[in-house]
Amino acid sequence: MDLLIRRFKPEDYPEVAKIYQAGIDTQIATFETEAPAFEAWDLRFCKACRLVAEVDHKVAGWAALSLVSKREVYRGVAEVTVYVAPQHQGKRIGFKLLEALIQASEQDGFYTLIAHIFPQNKASIHVHQKLGFRLLGIHEKIAQRNGKWQDNALLERRSTKIL
Repeated sequence: MDLLIRRFKPEDYPEVAKIYQAGIDTQIATFETEAPAFEAWDLRFCKACRLVAEVDHKVAGWAALSLVSKREVYRGVAEVTVYVAPQHQGKRIGFKLLEALIQASEQDGFYTLIAHIFPQNKASIHVHQKLGFRLLGIHEKIAQRNGKWQDNALLERRSTKIL
């Protein structure tokens, strides 16, 4: 497997959107119901920390940061997002994407990364914990989807290079 992790380019978005939609369809990756148009996606994620993983020159996954707040006091705090195409899961691509995202975030001055993960998404929680995220707790019944309450695990990673 020839893996390359590089910066996201706008022309990657059609493949990124397909991967995002595949994750949405699992119903254990996000509360979103459909991948947004590029313009909305572009507004949501920090331009500095957007990555894609390529396998044999095709986008196999993506990762990005979104600000937790626009307030100046939170300028170093962001939420991580990582998605891997179904056919590439279990190949450590998510691990390598998150690892690269952590490095990029520290280079860009982020000192705290958070993740909101469905508790049943054990593989994602495991990957985050292997890379230094710690479980802070569970937001119980934080949102409803299809008339059913859903919980969300909250994880956090503090940079050892910036703090």
